[in-house]
Amino acid sequence: MYPSVSRALAVCAVLFLAQHFISCDIQPKKPAPSGFSDNSFTRKLKLALKPFDTAGKKVFRSIGDDVRFIYQSDDYQPIWVKQNYKPVHASERIIEELEDTYWDGLDTARYQLARLKDLRIKLDTTKVNSVHDAIAFDTLLTRNYLMAARELLIGKISPKKVDSLWYYPNDSAWNAPQLLISGKKDYPSLSTYRSEVPTYKLLREEYQRFKNLASDSAFLQAIEGIRYVKHPDSDMLYNIFDVIGYEMPWLETIPGDSISELKQIYFAYQAYRGIPQTGRLDSITLAYLATPVDTFLQKISINMERVRWMQRQFTDLYVIVNVSLMEMFLRRGDTNAMHMRVVVGKPERQTPSLSASMANVVINPPWGVPPTILKKDVLPGLQKNGKKYLDKKGLRVYDQEGKRVQASAITAKNYRRYNYKQAPGDDNALGYVKFNLPNKWDIYLHDTPHREDFVKRFRALSSGCIRLQRPLDLAVYVLSDLEGKRYTPGRLDTVIKTHKTRWEVLKNKIPVHITYLTAFEDTTGKHIQFPRDIYHRDDKLMTLLN
Repeated sequence: MYPSVSRALAVCAVLFLAQHFISCDIQPKKPAPSGFSDNSFTRKLKLALKPFDTAGKKVFRSIGDDVRFIYQSDDYQPIWVKQNYKPVHASERIIEELEDTYWDGLDTARYQLARLKDLRIKLDTTKVNSVHDAIAFDTLLTRNYLMAARELLIGKISPKKVDSLWYYPNDSAWNAPQLLISGKKDYPSLSTYRSEVPTYKLLREEYQRFKNLASDSAFLQAIEGIRYVKHPDSDMLYNIFDVIGYEMPWLETIPGDSISELKQIYFAYQAYRGIPQTGRLDSITLAYLATPVDTFLQKISINMERVRWMQRQFTDLYVIVNVSLMEMFLRRGDTNAMHMRVVVGKPERQTPSLSASMANVVINPPWGVPPTILKKDVLPGLQKNGKKYLDKKGLRVYDQEGKRVQASAITAKNYRRYNYKQAPGDDNALGYVKFNLPNKWDIYLHDTPHREDFVKRFRALSSGCIRLQRPLDLAVYVLSDLEGKRYTPGRLDTVIKTHKTRWEVLKNKIPVHITYLTAFEDTTGKHIQFPRDIYHRDDKLMTLLN
């Protein structure tokens, strides 16, 4: 064999063996940050961190689990430092963003910002950095980035700890660990995880505004001037108008209106604070005018938390019902296509928070009595008045085979065996129109024969479902404007007069968000107002957040 051929074969053999052993290695190393080549960081970090079981089946990982998962998955490479343990540029931006979560009502002291800044400056200015400082900085920033991202994305606490009737699904995907592992030079901003629901942006801006008011001496003096004066005088009135001006700088009156400008101011302020609208400077209004700034900040903060429990984004078209405000908005784009008052569940039969899609509209709906109303209303009525009660309510009772059952046959022991139904008509509990939102709690929107309830300020009067002030207008808008079925008010009225049930299935399902927010935008969509905490849920949430 020629020598040149022998040498060629030898080289091929060496290359083959090299390829073989490289392919048998555990897994190839991922590229480290630009210019990073010191393995001491990797060795010491690996010793410092407890291994994470990536084969485990944990449903929910703690922040500590995620920190170990990230570094273990990335071969214990640094995230926020580069060659000579100098901080990468993105680390400065992330520290600033951690500070900025202060305006989200989050406790930034938990992020150890002072220590992060000190470590970053030390690493940036020292010629020879310690690997100990580099590991401390890198892992601390990773941990607090994940903590802030998670709190922004899904909230600081679980909603079920506070509100047993919160069934609203949070569909946000927790992908922050994977994004950090990806090794991009510019790591995702924390704003990536912040809610894009319009209410959240307004709440955050309002939080900043009241934080500024908290250091405004003139505003604070005006509040004190109201709090400690027992009898109104001219100085107190100046303080009152100052406070209203600070809290509602957008308020304008209409000169020459049938309602005096003074009453207009009081009416507007009372609506803003969710208290009885008397148009007078009564004791309740005076008490609310003396509210400390911290109360506003806490109120805004807990409602930002509630919005974080919801999905991050809404579609272009949706319905939102704020149970606390007792109002409904149908939004299309950035505007309110429709707005109306609603009646919600009474305190002993509260409306839950949930998200579902409007699937169909039922004209002349029949009504089947749900279990709660059956037990708490129908059974007592039967026991007291028997057939007279059924006749008065227009109810008919059927057994499982569909045969009529007489009132005399129904007892406290067997009443659950039967179905109780109310035929379509003028006195039907659901009125003329029902908007179905398939969900396991059987909550829906509907008309009502009790039109008198909508003029009341306190409208928590139903058994849980949502009664609409203008259901026929909503039906025409959905069926005609959105579905293109040419349902004019006249045609809808004609169908109603037949007293025959008609189902209109929607081609385009409309998301309906039923939520409970005690700080929420007004009808302009530009300003926050503070509706009444009708179910007394705020204090518990405030306590847990603090």
